[in-house]
Amino acid sequence: MRLVLTWFINAAALFAVPYLMHSVDVTSVTAALIAALILGLVNTLIRPLLLLLTLPVTVLTLGLFIFIVNGFTFWLVAQWVEGFTVTSFWAAVGGALLYSVISWALSSLLLKDADG
Repeated sequence: MRLVLTWFINAAALFAVPYLMHSVDVTSVTAALIAALILGLVNTLIRPLLLLLTLPVTVLTLGLFIFIVNGFTFWLVAQWVEGFTVTSFWAAVGGALLYSVISWALSSLLLKDADG
């Protein structure tokens, strides 16, 4: 049940990003649900491999390159999902950062009793 609630929280965060950043667009709740699901799968399966491959650059930039990897995964999902668009790569980096902050805030508010 917690996994489904986390999925809905991530979809709500993704649906909120276009209201704060006009270069990201989510056309429907269905598109947000699908994009959140695929984004979760990409972050689980592909992102660790990308972080391993870019480890030297990440160490050289003191961890700042992780923002680029997050933006790339956000942009990649936007290329795959119909109804979820990002206008540019740098918009994807900003959108990924904003999505992470909103998702973290919602998760800390709504899932705080489940951990304790």
